[in-house]
Amino acid sequence: MSGESEIAYQNKDITAKYLEQHLKNKSFAVYGINIPKIVDVLPTNLPIIEANELRLDNLFELEDGSLALVDYESTYADIDKIKYLNYIVRTLKRNMEKHSMLRKIRMIVIYTADIEPARTRPFMDVGCLKFQLQEAFLTELDSEGIRDRLWERVKHREKLTEEEQMQFIILPLTYKGQEKKQACIRECFEMAKEVQDIPVQTFMLSGMLVFADKVIADRDSKEIRRWLEMTKVGRLIEEEKLEYAREQVEKASAEVARSKETEFARILLKRGDDIEEFKGFFTILTDEDMERIKREIE
Repeated sequence: MSGESEIAYQNKDITAKYLEQHLKNKSFAVYGINIPKIVDVLPTNLPIIEANELRLDNLFELEDGSLALVDYESTYADIDKIKYLNYIVRTLKRNMEKHSMLRKIRMIVIYTADIEPARTRPFMDVGCLKFQLQEAFLTELDSEGIRDRLWERVKHREKLTEEEQMQFIILPLTYKGQEKKQACIRECFEMAKEVQDIPVQTFMLSGMLVFADKVIADRDSKEIRRWLEMTKVGRLIEEEKLEYAREQVEKASAEVARSKETEFARILLKRGDDIEEFKGFFTILTDEDMERIKREIE
């Protein structure tokens, strides 16, 4: 793997960390895939069997205990099934080494709008081995309808449902051709900027970056990442401002309390009262403070 590829994967993995936390308990049903909800996101760097390392797009643990391997494709070729078999074998190997058991595996391929259902074959039969893919065709989704509905809800400051968030992150792939996908990515970026809920906005943009990783232009990817970083920095700045304000309030309150105790101590000492009898009234001043006040008034 080249250095450039390693950097690209590293950037993707960093963005994916946030996405992973928020994909749990979500469903692929909005893409036309009838499988249980996601309960965990697993690492995709599978054990090396050949000299080259392969990475699939996503690997999920589902509610029923099965594993879902997910790949996104904008082209179709029968030979890709060999790649999927590699994914399956490597996943089985890692699972056996870690858990000493076999698990049901679903190999899911999500095709962008460039691929029509009639062009693919979900089965492979080589005699000693048969397997079946679960396919989803994004061309069957109403791109314009989804886009318009999302814009309408965002403009009216309405909270997006989990289904709508999942539709957003896949929306660019529902368009045919690279040009339309890029245009949708840029429009989705502008749309996400209007989302007031920062965690939801971050999930949507992180998801779009990861899901559209194979088609997004480098300049768009960098711009979205900068926005996410600025948003993160902005949140940190706001948190620091709030913390500073709290500290100032606490500091001011402490200074007021200290001032009042000092004044009370002055009165008692000037009258010649035994300060020990009033010790219960002082929570801030120390014995050293009392001695200092006493010296000041003598």
